[in-house]
Amino acid sequence: MSHWNPAPFAQQLLDLFASLLLLIAFAMLSQRRILTLIHLFAWQGLILTLSIADSAWLTHQPHLYYSAALTLIIKVLILPLLLHRLIRRLDVVWDVETLINIPTTMLVGIGLVVFSFNLALPISHFSSTILRNTLGIALASVLLSFMMMITRRKAVPQVIGFLALENGLFLAATSATYGMPMVVELGVALDVLVGMFIFGIFFFQIRETFDSLDIRHMEKLKEE
Repeated sequence: MSHWNPAPFAQQLLDLFASLLLLIAFAMLSQRRILTLIHLFAWQGLILTLSIADSAWLTHQPHLYYSAALTLIIKVLILPLLLHRLIRRLDVVWDVETLINIPTTMLVGIGLVVFSFNLALPISHFSSTILRNTLGIALASVLLSFMMMITRRKAVPQVIGFLALENGLFLAATSATYGMPMVVELGVALDVLVGMFIFGIFFFQIRETFDSLDIRHMEKLKEE
């Protein structure tokens, strides 16, 4: 009597989670509404949590369970809550403005994905982990998040892009080396939380000075 081996199914789940992360990165790149951006970021954190937990079970790496729990608490619960409170305090109701139009952005994004997979292909050969197939998706998520940062005019979407970029880096670390040491992960998590509070103070200062969160107004400082 043959026994069912769950390992191939777990591997397929990893590929599914990685694909969903890439789709969410594209959705964030094309999204104009800031509330939807926050919701997409929370979903990205949840899928990243499931991916890390699946990796922990598949690779028998107990420390990845702690990483998954840390990701769930910070990326799915705390940060989206802080972002929601921040935009309510700032009374942000506008759509996100982009420097280039959405179709052009998506075409450039597709080019970045192709570049990421070509770049990750030789690198993955040096990795001995069973998660190395997701390295290309992780690099693509990083580049798409970085592109979201540089194509937004408002400060809040740029911060969300920065947080999404950190998610991509975390996925890349998990794909290449089964994650970072717990001390490093705790340090990064603390840095992200502290950075979020600093960004909040920065937003209020911009709003108080310029009555807007459009970073183009900061060019006035150079002129003065």
